[in-house]
Amino acid sequence: MSHWAKVENGIFTQITVGDNNDPAGDEGLSWLQNNLGGTWVKTSYNTYGGVHTLGKTPLRKNYAGINFIYDETRDAFIPPKPTEGNWVLDEETCLWKSND
Repeated sequence: MSHWAKVENGIFTQITVGDNNDPAGDEGLSWLQNNLGGTWVKTSYNTYGGVHTLGKTPLRKNYAGINFIYDETRDAFIPPKPTEGNWVLDEETCLWKSND
């Protein structure tokens, strides 16, 4: 099973599940593009902070979530920056760290 995040204007808007046994071999990406349109980016349910929890290859630093942005340059999903305090983005994990 693969997870696909719909990205509009750099912001995650929707998640859906693809089929790893898809005859087209693209885990459902063609179907999503042809039937739902838009830009779809694969995301891994098991990736957090650049680490895959099952020891496999991490994908895009973090699993896409509500209000996450997709940064094409970093090829990463980045959570919203906390509003309270002084926060900096950790480039390795693409998570926010307190700078206080």
